Amino acid sequence: MSFAPSDYQPYDFANRRHIGPSPSEMDAMFETLGVDDIDALISETVPQSILQSEPLETGRPMSERQLLWWMRQIAKKNTVLTSLIGQGYHGTICPPAIQRNILENPAWYTAYTPYQPEISQGRLEALLNYQTMVSDLTGLEIANASLLDEATACAEAMTMAGRVAKSKQKAFFVDENCHPQNIAVVRTRARPLGIEVIVGDPDDLDPEAVFGALFQYPGTYGHVRDFTGHMERLHAAQAVGVVSADPMALCVLKSPGEMGADIAVGTTQRFGVPMGYGGPHAAYIACRDAYKRSLPGRLVGVSVDARGNRAYRLALQTREQHIRREKATSNVCTAQALLAVMAGFYAVFHGPKGLRAIAERIHRKTARLAQGLEDAGFEVEPKDFFDTITVEVGLFQKAVIDAGVREGVNMRAVGETKVGIAVDETTRPAKIEAVWRAFGVTRKDDPQSQTYRLPEALIRTSPYLEHEVFHMNRAETEMVRYMRRLADRDLALDRAMIPLGSCTMKLNSAAEMMPLSWHEFANLHPYCPEDQAAGYKELIDGLNAKLCQVTGYDAISMQPNSGAQGEYAGLLTIAAYHEANGEGHRNVCLIPVNAHGTNPASAQMVGWKVVPVKCDEMGSIDIEDFRSKAEKHADNLAGIMITYPSTHGVFEETVKEVCEITHANGGQVYIDGANLNAMVGISRPGDLGGDVSHLNLHKTFCIPHGGGGPGMGPIGVKSHLAEHLPSHPLAAEGSGPGPVSAAPYGSPSLLPISWAYIQMMGGAGLTQATKVAILNANYIAKRLEGAYKVLYRGPKGRVAHECILDVRPFDKSAGVTVDDIAKRLVDCGFHAPTMSWPVAGTLMVEPTESETQAELDRFCDAMLGIREEIRAIEDGTSDREDNPLKRAPHTVEDLVGDWDRSYSREQGCFPSGAFRVDKYWPPVNRVDNVYGDRNLICTCPPMEDYAEAAE
Repeated sequence: MSFAPSDYQPYDFANRRHIGPSPSEMDAMFETLGVDDIDALISETVPQSILQSEPLETGRPMSERQLLWWMRQIAKKNTVLTSLIGQGYHGTICPPAIQRNILENPAWYTAYTPYQPEISQGRLEALLNYQTMVSDLTGLEIANASLLDEATACAEAMTMAGRVAKSKQKAFFVDENCHPQNIAVVRTRARPLGIEVIVGDPDDLDPEAVFGALFQYPGTYGHVRDFTGHMERLHAAQAVGVVSADPMALCVLKSPGEMGADIAVGTTQRFGVPMGYGGPHAAYIACRDAYKRSLPGRLVGVSVDARGNRAYRLALQTREQHIRREKATSNVCTAQALLAVMAGFYAVFHGPKGLRAIAERIHRKTARLAQGLEDAGFEVEPKDFFDTITVEVGLFQKAVIDAGVREGVNMRAVGETKVGIAVDETTRPAKIEAVWRAFGVTRKDDPQSQTYRLPEALIRTSPYLEHEVFHMNRAETEMVRYMRRLADRDLALDRAMIPLGSCTMKLNSAAEMMPLSWHEFANLHPYCPEDQAAGYKELIDGLNAKLCQVTGYDAISMQPNSGAQGEYAGLLTIAAYHEANGEGHRNVCLIPVNAHGTNPASAQMVGWKVVPVKCDEMGSIDIEDFRSKAEKHADNLAGIMITYPSTHGVFEETVKEVCEITHANGGQVYIDGANLNAMVGISRPGDLGGDVSHLNLHKTFCIPHGGGGPGMGPIGVKSHLAEHLPSHPLAAEGSGPGPVSAAPYGSPSLLPISWAYIQMMGGAGLTQATKVAILNANYIAKRLEGAYKVLYRGPKGRVAHECILDVRPFDKSAGVTVDDIAKRLVDCGFHAPTMSWPVAGTLMVEPTESETQAELDRFCDAMLGIREEIRAIEDGTSDREDNPLKRAPHTVEDLVGDWDRSYSREQGCFPSGAFRVDKYWPPVNRVDNVYGDRNLICTCPPMEDYAEAAE
């Protein structure tokens, strides 16, 4: 028997692994749409005028096996030494149970932000654990569910202080002992807002001259001091006190809350999250209860469901940017949820006694190291410290640091004559001896030594982590089961399609994710010598080049570590360009009303005035209104912010004209990259007239959403803007915009994911992915035609990669709201599409290219079944209040309990589209949002409360 030759490659990732519909499924979808092939569909969808002239070429696609081999070669070029640099980044031990069951588990890393609480109870509980941990350690009443990094958290704290302080001063004091990257990012944020930053000795602080002050605890050079007196003087002047505190130090040191601090910030990186050359890590922010409504970011709160059972939800200002727009207090839209979950589980894993033991061991090791150097005659500062010391070495600074490298350790150059050393939980006695040898000292470490150098008055006596969750049986069986229980309460991409418009929930392949855990990528310090990060440099340079090919831009900055921060960085770059050209007065930003809510918030952060632009009845920019406003503000026009394809899911035909009008009136064009998944290989924003775009690597380029973060939002720019990109966080202050993140490349340990995706897809694969994303969206629009109105379409009746379903008529005809449909989809086993944005009372659906025809059909069957349930209410055969939509979602408790409803258990619990054997059961009924905001609880409630709720 012989076999005919085959072109099919079993390891060809691009053609079969990432793209959902099979070739035969695509043929069936073409028939449904009435087109011959995918190119015929694209010609009806994408304007000819915006198509790129040449096919995308990014190199020959790799198989998964080839990719992982190449990734190993790149990883080997990184040299990982023991880092004793400190400066806010420390070695840490991630418990293997957390690494395997959280970081490497798609049930956790493919989840979306918990905007639908009924299907997010697991991650919400994990984030509530994190908030409780932060609140306890800082001694403050309220903490949010994480920020991006410590430096940006400091900047957020500064602007928050400006909002809540009663002082009318315009200056903000920053402790000179803060980490230098924190000072730099605070200066960047302050400049466009007209805030004067005063950096100096805390003892020279004039409270009457500032609205707030930031202190580092412990200081970047190791100093540990009590800021109680400073807080009292600030409060007397009606100013606000902020402390950036190391949470590990807070396990043994007096808390900021006990000092009288109003706000505390910091990073939880050393709670089991690898350094990753700078990120991602979960920063924290906590505050006094009085300031909770000014807290930026996401806040998890406790509420009840329809049965009165305890349930979690996002509270207060969950999406305030989309409501308050340019009046928003912050543009923070992404948390670092996955990393916050890891840090929270680190605290659960160790408990308060374990954390204190780790902190004490770190301190004792530092004390032994300092004692050895002092015995050898070196001058060691400070006298009191936690884990960091500074050693005077005079002219031998470089020689000592170089000797340390030869011994396998990196130390920090402080000034011209000192060496900084920071000890962490990974530091072994052999490394202490290696440091001594670098200083020319030969002695043996004695791990039994009980030397302490903590200031007696600052040793912590107050309790923390008293909740039962931090005292559970820490046998690994119990820990793993707890993680599994929480994961089972959630719905993530590993279970079902998440058809969120504008969020691009696509495959995060295992091959792409694997390198994240590799030692060579995970354990580099962001400020290690550049020659030790040669692998990262090769990867980042290669990714930059490929992203320039994809977008048509000339330069990329990898520094922004979220999409909203990318917006901010892009606008700062434009502002710096105008300033350099002597046109710093340009401060007007035109933004269409269909723009992302973070757009106007970002414009406000760079000090610009937002002027909204109307949209026409097709959802596109009203070109005449745009032209009129551009000409009216020509003398002061800084730029415009548009999204392409539009947020309404249409390729606007006038995009080039919009860009030309902007340039003719002196402005620059910012194109939001949120919808780039509909453009790759087909059209390039840089060719349309864009000057800058942010690229959501956590959307188009496969970095997972992680339950609400991590994200990456690098910006691409045309050549004239390249010199105005964000600077290195440790660079001397210059005339540019400054840094926007703590690390030079944002969250670089995520970048292997996007590099791997591009390598495995190749140019043809990337282009095919875009085309199939458009195919899948049009297939859904076609199948739902007649049952639902698609609000916006292009001239030939097609949608881009997403479509908006208008469900507003059902409120009048049947009393069914967009919320009712969203909750009913939970019964069907789906995350709801994006609700009420960009148009109130609608659903925005984006299936992505990763979904198979079978899953698309299951979703359409569910939506068509819901339409029939609405029809039953409309014709009077179903009660307007007692029906499956109004009482959705249904839990197992509903199924097995007393059934007093006008419809059957079968109708309620097994609607169209739902699996029977593998059905997803939500753990709670519909959550009461109003109750949660009126009874705000943002830390873990006592266990007896759970028992009472269950009864």
